[in-house]
Order: sequence, then C-alpha cells, then structure tokens
Amino acid sequence: MKQYNTRAIMASLLICGFVGMFSETALNIAISNLMDVFRISAATAQWLTTGFLLTLGILMPMTGLLLQWFTTRQLFIGSLVSSIVGTLIAALAFNFEMLMVARVLQAAGMGLLIPLMFNTILVVYPPEKRGAAMGFVGLVIMFAPATGPTVAGLLIEYFTWHYIFWLSLPFLVIGLLVGIKYLENVTEVTKPRIDLLSVVLSTIGFGGIVFGFSKAGEGSEGWTSTVVITSIVIGLIALVLFILRQIKMSDPMMDLRVFKYPMYNVGLLMVLSCMMIILSSMIILPMFLQNGMKLTPFTAGLMLLPGSALNGILSPRMGRLFDKYGPKWLVIPGLIVVAVTLWFFSSISTTSSVAFIVVLHIGLMIGISMVWMPAQTNGLNQLPSELYPHGTAVMNTLQQVAGAIGTAIAIIILTSGMENYLHDSSAPTQQTEVANAMTAGSQHVFLFAMIVTLVGLALAFFIRRVVVNHSAMNSIH
Repeated sequence: MKQYNTRAIMASLLICGFVGMFSETALNIAISNLMDVFRISAATAQWLTTGFLLTLGILMPMTGLLLQWFTTRQLFIGSLVSSIVGTLIAALAFNFEMLMVARVLQAAGMGLLIPLMFNTILVVYPPEKRGAAMGFVGLVIMFAPATGPTVAGLLIEYFTWHYIFWLSLPFLVIGLLVGIKYLENVTEVTKPRIDLLSVVLSTIGFGGIVFGFSKAGEGSEGWTSTVVITSIVIGLIALVLFILRQIKMSDPMMDLRVFKYPMYNVGLLMVLSCMMIILSSMIILPMFLQNGMKLTPFTAGLMLLPGSALNGILSPRMGRLFDKYGPKWLVIPGLIVVAVTLWFFSSISTTSSVAFIVVLHIGLMIGISMVWMPAQTNGLNQLPSELYPHGTAVMNTLQQVAGAIGTAIAIIILTSGMENYLHDSSAPTQQTEVANAMTAGSQHVFLFAMIVTLVGLALAFFIRRVVVNHSAMNSIH
C-alpha cells in the first residue's frame, strides 16, 4: 500500500468539514433574528435550511460519478472555493436573497467535501486503522453541528449574525492552504460516460423527496398540502425510474451492486436509524427547552453542549475499540443506552430539572457514538475498492433523505400532539397550557425515536465483523 501523509491530509479535510458542518446548524439559532432583520415569514426563513438540505440531496448522488471524473485535489479545491465564496457572501449579505445564494454555495461545497472525506479515508488507511480514522470524521459530523447553536447564540447576543460567517472564513482558508500543500490525488480518474437521463432522474427523485418532506415539516397543512404530495409522488416515480435505469446500465451513475453486500446493508440501516433519532430529537429538544421550559437560546445551546462534546470526543475512541473488537460489542449496548434514555425523555415535563435533561442528553449522545461510526465503517469495509465511491455516495445521499424524513415526522408528531392537547384544554391560550402542549408533543416525538431505536436494536443482532481479505476484499466470517 502506498504511504501517504495521513495526518496532514486528515487535518485539512477535518478543519474544512468542521467549519462546514458548524455553519449548517449555527444559522438555525439565528432564524428568528433573521425574520426580524429581513422582515420575512417563518416559512421563507425555513428556506435557508431547506435550500441547504435540498442542494445536498441533489449533489450527493452525483458524487460517486464526480469522484471518478476529477482528481482528489480538483474536487477538494472546488469544494473549498465554493464554501469560501458562499461564506464570504453570507458574511456580507444585506438581504434574504443574497444569504440564500450563499447557503446554496456553502451546501455545494459540503456536498462535495463529505463524500471526498469518506472516500479518501477508505483509500489512504488500511482496514485495521479505518475505525479510528472514521471516528475523527464522527467527531466532525457530530460535534461541529452541536457547537453551532451555542457559539451562534453567543455571537448573536454580543455582535450580529454576520459574525457566524466571519468566524468561519479564516478556518476555511487555512484548511484550503493545508490541503493545497499536502493533499495528494488518491483516487483513480476513470472518466465513465455521463448519462444525462440518470442525472436528471436522480435530481428530480432525491430532490423531490427531500423537498416534499422538508415542506411537510414546516407548513400548517403538513401532509395534506398539494405541494408536499405532488413533490413526494413525482420524486418517488423519478427514483423508481432512476433505479431501473441504474440496474440496466453497464456503467451506472450510482452502482447499486453495493446492496449485494449484507453487512453494508446492515450498516446503512443502522446509520439511517441514527440519523432519524438524532435529527428528530435534536430539533425537538431545543424547541422544548425554549418554548416549553422558557429558557434562552444560549442556555438551551449550553445544555446540549456537554453531550455533543462527549459524543465528538468519544467517536475516535469508539473507532479504536471497533478496530480492536469489531462492531457487535459496541452497537448492541449503544442502542440499548439510546432506547433507555429516549424512554426517560418521553416523560420529561416543564418541571424536569436542567441537570436531569443534560444527563439524559449525554446518555443519548454516548449511545449514538457507539453505534454510528462502527456500523458505518464495518459496512463500507465489506465493499470491494472499486465500489467505494458508490458506497459512500449511496450512504451520504440516503442520510440526507432520512434526515429530511426524520425532521418532517418529528415536526408533524409535535404539532399534532400539541393540537390534541390544546383541543381538550379549557384555556388553550394560556402560556402554561401552551407550554404543557409543547411537553405533550415532545413526549410523543421521543416515543417515536425510541421505536426507531428498537427497530435498529433488532437489526443489530445480525451485525458481523467484516474481515477484509485483500485478495478478495469482501469475505466475512
């Protein structure tokens, strides 16, 4: 195996990944502030998040193809230029349209960078060291979005929301310079034929589904909205056509042979269930803390920081344990921890103590760190090397879809839980009753997340450690 300067390569990828993921969630705290500044409605402001997710949903399926068309350095520089230009425009933005363009550019940068990060790890690290390397990616993917709201809360309190982007900019530039100096071309450029119909079907398919579910989660009409139903139906039809086309093609845009590998499928399902658990609880918990318990955004952000920090710190450790012992001894206990904490979460109320919620959140995040990276690495390890770009593209794309679906379901469960509570209430407009309704809705969401966890736990009993045989590259014991 060729020797690479793995430390420098990882440093440049992780710095840029961290800043990208940070700015994805940092803006969420600023949404209500932006509604006042730009005089826009909540539905319009929501586009700053929906647009970001939509760009990722459209771009991610194409990354398998892009990784075969462009060198590692070209993709890295392209993704960072897009992120830097987007961040600069956002920092200078004086109206909503300008900020929206900036978000799309930032998302395009992230959409290229994350699959590139996974793919590079699979190429530059031998299988027995991949767990620890993937753990560092886990640190970025989990810890960066978690610090976003806390840091943004502070910046908004003392400066303006523009500083969220001014803070990110120098780090992106440093990451780019380190990457230009040390990042080598690790992938093979084969330039497969680009099938335009596949690109169009994938864009309409994944884009339609992500957009439909994002819209379902934000409007008062929810699932009954014509826009939601139409975009999900069109998305599903396009997706079916896309799949049929990929199966028939000799050189597909997204190689669906990855689904022939059983541990890849188990790993993928574990990652998707983690994504739904994290996103449904991470959206509802801050809302409950701010609207139910009447805490400030900054306090709510601080309460979620210990759990998220621990998750980030533990990810590389869990990766090393995975390298040593395999996935089963991490994934099964991890899911049990997650299920127990969600069960306790489903009984929280406005009288719950801050310490109790912080401890539960820490438990939840530790459990997730035991599941996510080990399951993901084990699954990707089973693929032969020529399927790495496709395996990471499928996993990253479906994570975006699962994220959009998880978020939408969480918001819908929350809203219907609140409506049912207020419907039976004698004083539905009283502040205390609204807070109680928020509690009732949140409890339902945590129960939903617990059911997802139990399904994941049932699956976890099928996980087996993949033995990477370099000649066959896909045997299992």
